[in-house]
Amino acid sequence: MFDNFKGTGHRSVLPLAAALAAAQGIAQSPAWAAETATVAPARPAAEADALPELSPEELQAIQAAFGDQPPDATPAPPPPPAPGPATGALNALASTLQSMNPDLSFILDAALGYFSDTPRQTGGHDPNRTGFTFQQLELAVSASVDPFLRFDANIVLSQFGLEVEEAYATSLGLPAQLQLRAGQFLTPFGRQNPTHPHTWSFMDQPLVLGKFFGSEGSRGLGLEGSWLTPLPWYVELELAANEAGGACCARSFFGAQDLGVRTPADFVYTGRVEQFFPFDDDWSLLFGVSGQLGPNPTGNGNRTGIYGVDLYLRYRPVDSTLRSTVTLTVEGLYRTRQVPDDRLVDVGGYAQLVWEFALQWALGARYEYVGGVANDPLDLDWDRARHRVSLQATYYPSHFSRVRIQGNYDDPLYADGPIWAALINLEIVVGAHGSHAF
Repeated sequence: MFDNFKGTGHRSVLPLAAALAAAQGIAQSPAWAAETATVAPARPAAEADALPELSPEELQAIQAAFGDQPPDATPAPPPPPAPGPATGALNALASTLQSMNPDLSFILDAALGYFSDTPRQTGGHDPNRTGFTFQQLELAVSASVDPFLRFDANIVLSQFGLEVEEAYATSLGLPAQLQLRAGQFLTPFGRQNPTHPHTWSFMDQPLVLGKFFGSEGSRGLGLEGSWLTPLPWYVELELAANEAGGACCARSFFGAQDLGVRTPADFVYTGRVEQFFPFDDDWSLLFGVSGQLGPNPTGNGNRTGIYGVDLYLRYRPVDSTLRSTVTLTVEGLYRTRQVPDDRLVDVGGYAQLVWEFALQWALGARYEYVGGVANDPLDLDWDRARHRVSLQATYYPSHFSRVRIQGNYDDPLYADGPIWAALINLEIVVGAHGSHAF
């Protein structure tokens, strides 16, 4: 039954039994007996009934001693006793048990799909075949290490193995609204890249993110600093430095040809400025500008730059009994790469509109465009533009599960023809999983 409480999912009852046993042992210890011996025993009822009745003069004296309080008023409770050896031991035991029980949750995503031709998905967790696709089983772990650090990790299990998607420590309580993060993490580029599939409005990753960053988005080992500025409106600045290698996560940089780190210029640097504007109780807007710079392996000193803008507009009337919400997300990216005797430039982006029109229902539409470049060493056949349109309907049996139907019309102009897809996805969440960022 303990799994029904927020923040306690998948915690064993064994630590609770151990705590009770320890508490029982403390209660039988000499220290506990010495501490409780000072408490006077309750007076027997027979002795209380034998007390003499107070005279009017005695009652008046008692009233004078307690001010205007009538004699039958409830007296103020005595102050709590100072913590003794037993109390300190119990507090230490509770702290130890909490430290051994981080918040855990499992998120399962599985899909059934049909594709009219060979799928050309770009995301590592996308439905990618006619038939069933085991998209992922994600284990999310979160815990406070101490008053100075918090630990978070996202470990993905698939049919082919295990992957540490994110594992990092975040500082707590630095002065001047500063925060640091260190470990492996998704870089703070744009709107969707720093998020996980169970927070997406569609089953598959936007094409432009897969083409520019990789099948897993932009991520890597590194260090990040953020600063919440003291301006009159919400403005946050973020700067991260990460490894430049990995075909999954740094495709436009060193990618599969990881040349290592010789100088600070061999890292990928990501910067972002994010602003939030609450227009009123119903309307709000988040606007961001991102940039990413780093090396690529096509020649000595050759560099890649990716720049993006993103907008997230939400309308959520506070007086709606159905909790109706309409959100618009727009994200555009521009990429430039130095190659021998040339510079390659391409663009891409997407726009999506999602309407949650009832407590358990949502509808969405998305349009994507990604340009093509001739003689691109990363995508030799992607020399023309690609368009994709997606429609989805989602049913939420509860906050911890959803069933989604999605249809795609994918038109890569460099291929033989368009690709039609029909997809259905089941997602379930169990355990202690908190709310997501705005």
